[in-house]
Amino acid sequence: MKIKFQKYQGTGNDFIIIDNRSLKFPTTNTKLIKRLCDRKIGIGSDGLIVINPSKNTDFDMLYFNSDGNLGSMCGNGARCSVKFAQNNDFIETKAIFNAFDGNHSATITGNMVYLSMKNVSDIKTFGKDLFLDTGSPHYVRIVDELDNFDVCNHGRKVRNSSLFKKKGINVNFVKVISESEFNVRTYERGVENETLSCGTGVTAVALAMYNLGITKSKHIKINTRGGILTVKFIPTNYGFEKIILSGDVDLVFKGEFAL
Repeated sequence: MKIKFQKYQGTGNDFIIIDNRSLKFPTTNTKLIKRLCDRKIGIGSDGLIVINPSKNTDFDMLYFNSDGNLGSMCGNGARCSVKFAQNNDFIETKAIFNAFDGNHSATITGNMVYLSMKNVSDIKTFGKDLFLDTGSPHYVRIVDELDNFDVCNHGRKVRNSSLFKKKGINVNFVKVISESEFNVRTYERGVENETLSCGTGVTAVALAMYNLGITKSKHIKINTRGGILTVKFIPTNYGFEKIILSGDVDLVFKGEFAL
């Protein structure tokens, strides 16, 4: 049997996306998913997304890390999934879909996808660093120099520390550019490497910078190695709500593989 796929990227974060409304793709085949994500023996991607049918929303998004295991919420993957749905005539310019952390809404303008994120209320401190969950767990650390920073080595140490080793964590390193602009590099669990961009990660960074008082802006520009993302939000007495992650999405190519 042959399975059709499309590959998308959002600020350098790339994903294999499969229309699984027929429910024929073997989502429990970890080895297959890992092989498809492998950049040398497979298609190559940071993760694989399966678009399943949904009774109450436009679709269900099932996200797998490149290690083949089921992942949590993926912000850039979700934005790519919305564009995939539009390109394949599931939706027009608006969508409501279900992901790991519940329902999300999105709107599309050209190649720009604006995605609603879950409310965030619980932010923990570890010295000068912060922990928060934006659909996936994130650790945020400010650094003085980022271009030559050893993201993999330092990120791996935090990810495999006694506090986070069991469930894993994504680790974001931040360089302050101005009150409303930050540079970010992210080490992602499941990929176990640096990715060019992480949507839930830049969301976590924007909220963390506001929480620390480094910014008073509610509209944050984040520069990643793969491109620019923006995060808008409304602070409340309980945390943050009406969080919108936005950025470009592109279809890279289409193809098929044999099972």
